[in-house]
Amino acid sequence: MSRVFGKTLMIANPIAKNGTGKEAAYAAEKQLNSFFDADNFTMVMTENPGHAYELAKKSGSYNTVIVLGGDGVVHETANGLMSIPEKVRPVFGVLPVGSGNDYAHTLGMSFDLDKAIPQLLNAQVKELDIGFCNGEYFVESLSFGLDAAIAHDSTKRRIETGKTGNALYFASGLDMLTHQRHTYDYTLAIQGEPETEHQMIMFAVQIGCTYGGGFNVCPDAIPDDGLFDICIGHAPMGFFEALIVFISAKEGKHTRFKKMEFLKTDSLILNFPHKIPPAQLDGEVFQGTKFEIKCLKKAVKVLVPH
Repeated sequence: MSRVFGKTLMIANPIAKNGTGKEAAYAAEKQLNSFFDADNFTMVMTENPGHAYELAKKSGSYNTVIVLGGDGVVHETANGLMSIPEKVRPVFGVLPVGSGNDYAHTLGMSFDLDKAIPQLLNAQVKELDIGFCNGEYFVESLSFGLDAAIAHDSTKRRIETGKTGNALYFASGLDMLTHQRHTYDYTLAIQGEPETEHQMIMFAVQIGCTYGGGFNVCPDAIPDDGLFDICIGHAPMGFFEALIVFISAKEGKHTRFKKMEFLKTDSLILNFPHKIPPAQLDGEVFQGTKFEIKCLKKAVKVLVPH
């Protein structure tokens, strides 16, 4: 098995999923050690925010980098790997141990570690798209407005309450629908076309279908077609209307509502001239007023289950 993976580094987040990441990392290490030749597998646990990025950035001597944790450490690792020249950039694999695991969902990875490890060890290498915005990469999602407010709140709420999964995101969603359902003016330019003016309550740019722990915001998204799938919630939208859309989005049934618009493009520029909305990049807080966003087609090699 190690001949396929070559020299392999596993970057593990010990505080993933409210602290269960450490136990999961040791369990994964024990199983993976039996598949690799001596000195061909190394595990390093992250010690602080940004550590995964630094470890991945220096991983050019490895053939494969596996990340164990949630979407945050996946995001950091992907950005570190993208700083390595393409010819020597390691292949990227994911063992999901997080609250959201949206990128792992896009890859088709099981959230059960005992099932995910065999999936990974028998996976194929595929070239997938990656997004780039204002100097930072994203593997799954970039969004603005209400949905980003929910992402921010769910991170804080998870720490305070210990909730995970659907219970966490629905609690955050109801709170933000009540208190953060704001209208934002913005201009949009797609693929170099002249900019147009609009109003929204949310705007999502997706490589994969889901964000927020499995909300199927862009059901038709394909992670290797070289195009973003975009979901826009146009303003105004009242509480009950927004609530129905929010609930429907879990199963991707929000597409039938008139105030929801869906687009495909490989590049766009978003500009917020007045009130600045909350923004998130793979679940992490992102800031700015002008966002230049590009899809880099099949730019990252990822281990994907058969």
